[in-house]
Amino acid sequence: RSELYRTPFRCSGVGLALCRRLLEEDGGRIHLCISCRNAQKSEATRECLLAAYPAARLSAVHMDVGDLASVLRAARQLRRRYRTPRRAPPRRAPARTRLSPPRSSPRRFRRLDFVYLNAGIMPNPRVNLTALWHGFLTGKVLHMLTTAEGIMTQTDRLNADGLQEVFATNLFGHFILVRQLEPLLCGNENPSHLIWTSSSNARESAFSLSDYQHAQGQESYSSSKYATDLTSVALNRKFNKQGLYSSVVCPGLVMTNMTYRILPVFLWKLLMPIMWLIRFFTKTYTLTPYNGAEAHVWLFKQKPEYLDALVKYHSCTSGLGKSYVEPRKIDVDEETAEKLYQKLMELEKQTLEKYSDLLD
Repeated sequence: RSELYRTPFRCSGVGLALCRRLLEEDGGRIHLCISCRNAQKSEATRECLLAAYPAARLSAVHMDVGDLASVLRAARQLRRRYRTPRRAPPRRAPARTRLSPPRSSPRRFRRLDFVYLNAGIMPNPRVNLTALWHGFLTGKVLHMLTTAEGIMTQTDRLNADGLQEVFATNLFGHFILVRQLEPLLCGNENPSHLIWTSSSNARESAFSLSDYQHAQGQESYSSSKYATDLTSVALNRKFNKQGLYSSVVCPGLVMTNMTYRILPVFLWKLLMPIMWLIRFFTKTYTLTPYNGAEAHVWLFKQKPEYLDALVKYHSCTSGLGKSYVEPRKIDVDEETAEKLYQKLMELEKQTLEKYSDLLD
């Protein structure tokens, strides 16, 4: 039976590796729908995947999760594309006329089994060299290099919707998408599974309910990823009984376009041999997008109703290059998760009032 899987991503990195690995795992049974913030890149990525997997069933949707109007348009397109069509009432046959067998209707997809929420940004990243040197002196440098705690800052800004750009792209755009796709996610015969790409950089100390968009700080990426963990916990509390489950994953340190913007490329090349050595001591240096997608693919094979909602699934790679998944408890307070969820709902209400013309 064909099924639909949906993957918002940036046409490269972990997103593209995930698509390839899903098609390798079960390409004959799934229908994969990809989305990118650029329509041309979406189609180019689709053609690239079809060249490697000619029998794959692929479709593409243009969506920029940092642009709420784009998210609402994409969600409306998906609802219309995969909504179960209404059947016209059967006509009464004339007397003494034998009815021919009904023709089989074209196959349509009535649900989303998996939604991979992978898109994210880290604008204007900077390394705090003073903090890094302090880490060397205090023996915390390995932990800092693994989680980027205290050594990574970003300069955020407002987007066209008046929201903090990192918050809107890394969390709120995804939240709006999930809410708009509820008819395809809830109440199905089989459970549906949301899989959010979080980070080991998600830290409670970078997050504040009073400033949940992180307008006042310089660790917007860390704040948005911790808010992602909170949102996943809240969604499980709200929707598990309706057959919708949510999980968070960490791809580890992966060399992608986002990572290369942190330091000059030549410096990364100099550091690469050291990073391969560090992998013998810290398992989250996955380095390649293929290894970074390990936890995403592992969750693809699991029954979501048996997973722990308070666990983050980390992609790990041993010093010898063996990939595996390590579950770790996430440090979140469920009451804080509920409060954040209510704030997101209030913001959603304002969004839908502003873009009412994009709703069905």
